[in-house]
Amino acid sequence: MLFTLFIVCWFSASMYYVYQLRGDARYQSFSQYLRKSWPIFAPFNCVLYLFTKRKAQGAYIDPAQYKNLHLIQQNYPTILAEAKALFENKAFCQTNEPGSPGYYDVGFRTFFKYGWSKFYLCWYGYQHESAKKSCPQTLAVLQQIPEIKGAMFSILPPNSQLTIHSDPLACSLRYHFGLMVPNSPDCFINVDGKAAHWRDGEAFIFDETFPHFVRNDTDQYRLILMCDIERPMYWPGRLFNFFYGFLVRTTVVPNTAEDKVGKASALFAKVSPLLGQGKTMKKTKPRLYKVVKYSLNTTLLVLFYLLLHGIYQVVASVV
Repeated sequence: MLFTLFIVCWFSASMYYVYQLRGDARYQSFSQYLRKSWPIFAPFNCVLYLFTKRKAQGAYIDPAQYKNLHLIQQNYPTILAEAKALFENKAFCQTNEPGSPGYYDVGFRTFFKYGWSKFYLCWYGYQHESAKKSCPQTLAVLQQIPEIKGAMFSILPPNSQLTIHSDPLACSLRYHFGLMVPNSPDCFINVDGKAAHWRDGEAFIFDETFPHFVRNDTDQYRLILMCDIERPMYWPGRLFNFFYGFLVRTTVVPNTAEDKVGKASALFAKVSPLLGQGKTMKKTKPRLYKVVKYSLNTTLLVLFYLLLHGIYQVVASVV
């Protein structure tokens, strides 16, 4: 009973903090927060926020805090050449075609409808085989920067957008480096109510768990290098993040059939057809859709609670 009460209070307090107290920007409604912010991860993210060093607690973080990131800027022409070659060879388009190996991306799938696409380079301990062939020099640079946990090239087409959202996991911070961009305030990202725009050969870092959105109101493509980099934390946070990071490692998404598929990504590929049927049901039978939706969500929450309770029982028996 005490464990159940603790879980309810922990989850409720964490969700309230993220929804109402953290940062300056707010979602328009609690419903939008539930849809756009992955609230199930709020309790774990709040642990990481608690132990994040002060210099990394804002929406934007000074890249100068990372001593090795200058290597990316030094190798800008080389990285740009490999990214442009991928773009010209239609590699980005191939990764978000329905049914392709790269299509079943649980983290970024909702962006595909806006024309956004990506090409993974590495992801939390794994280097993509396709990237080794297409971008060997970029990978060689990234290998010299231990703070980088994952990386991809990302492209956003002209006159497009990514609507407001928050990324699910606070394991890292997000690094953006402009490769071939409009260099205009009309192509920008807004993080926690504060806008920034990309420039060729320049970078900025932000906390992707703050609400943010992107607009490209120009007639040019936005091509960037996007990396997950280490979140500066005190040792309790680093210890927690060590175990939390195992979840991220299951989300490896392939570019091509030769690449590894993470367990979470493989599971998502299997249930994706059911999600498609759910979208059809939402249009044709909205009432039934709501019943099924809330039943599934409740079931998942119960299973998640049972998992936490099982972990608690194991830890309690050891202690």
